[in-house]
Amino acid sequence: MPAVPAVPAPAVDMTTQPRPVYVIGAGPGGLAAAAALRARGVRAVVVEKSDAVGASWRRHYDRLHLHTTRRLSALPGLAMPRRFGRWVSRDNVVRYLEKYAEFHELELVTGVEVTRIEPGPEDEGGWTLHASGGRVLSAAAVVVATGFNHTPRLPDWPGLESYAGRLLHAADYRNPRPYAGQDVLVVGVGNTGAEIAADLAEGGAARVRLAVRTAPHIMRRSTAGWPAQRSGILVRRLPVWLVDRLGALVARASVPDLSAYGLPRPATGLYSRVKEGAIPVQDVGLVAAVRAGKVEPVAAVASFDGAEVVLADGSRITPDAVIAATGYHRRLEGLVGHLGVLDERGRPRTHGARTPAEARGLYFTGFTNPISGMFREMALDAEKIAKAVARQTAGS
Repeated sequence: MPAVPAVPAPAVDMTTQPRPVYVIGAGPGGLAAAAALRARGVRAVVVEKSDAVGASWRRHYDRLHLHTTRRLSALPGLAMPRRFGRWVSRDNVVRYLEKYAEFHELELVTGVEVTRIEPGPEDEGGWTLHASGGRVLSAAAVVVATGFNHTPRLPDWPGLESYAGRLLHAADYRNPRPYAGQDVLVVGVGNTGAEIAADLAEGGAARVRLAVRTAPHIMRRSTAGWPAQRSGILVRRLPVWLVDRLGALVARASVPDLSAYGLPRPATGLYSRVKEGAIPVQDVGLVAAVRAGKVEPVAAVASFDGAEVVLADGSRITPDAVIAATGYHRRLEGLVGHLGVLDERGRPRTHGARTPAEARGLYFTGFTNPISGMFREMALDAEKIAKAVARQTAGS
């Protein structure tokens, strides 16, 4: 979606709406939903448990840039500045989110955590929100946007509780400086693990190993000026088998075969894996680091034993540090789990303008990781949610 030109938000008379729509979370999804609602004359109040917008982005590692283009990552009503470049840095994402909230004059309440959502009184409808400090809030509708990367997840590895070495989750990694001259094992070869491994190799770590459970699909972020994101947008409605074949052809033409280095091409198709929730790795240094021997793919972690890490092939290593890029929990169970709106993996069963049949007026955004770009999809979701809520408000 092309970036929307910056146009001042219209003045809105909110005095006739005693119960606002509450948006939980001041990340890109929540801010986009609030701005889209405000543009349609619906009062939206954003509630954020931290002290500022974009809290998760502020905690990401220093090297991080969006893997999606600036133009295709803008939220509704405000373009990203050209000076941010094509691939926007973490710090500039934070600057953009701060400016976005200011530009749209969003109602933002920080330092308040919503802990539980329940249906409102039968005679009033809507929703009741229980929040920190004993607060009880009444909402006409609720948009849950607490984020894809909410709570760091560590696998239940045998021996983990007695591991004598240094172990941290990727959420706590910032830059390679503390690991200069060290032997580091990175666990997990998603985009975060791949980029941290490359960052360590370039930043002076003595040895970097990358534990791989399932060989990933690796794509160039851009080929001959054509961003992978645009391909992701184009193929979303094509049959899975066709995209799998196209993906294999593109990979063979653009990405070297790393089988000799311990990182073979995946046995399953690219889009088949996407449907299972595995997004391709955007190459921002991993391929070169592997070919140069600066990052060594090794078997998956099987267990821990004292100061040793035991790999799935039976080998044992003793790294100075282990960085687990093993993903995140959404942690929605306490908030909405009692409403029957989550699937068996704890993810919302609906997103965007679609709401569960048993929970009308409860919307979710930002809990999927599509190959077309998360920012882009949250922007689209925001417009759809705002339209649905405005229709609901007009009919009530």
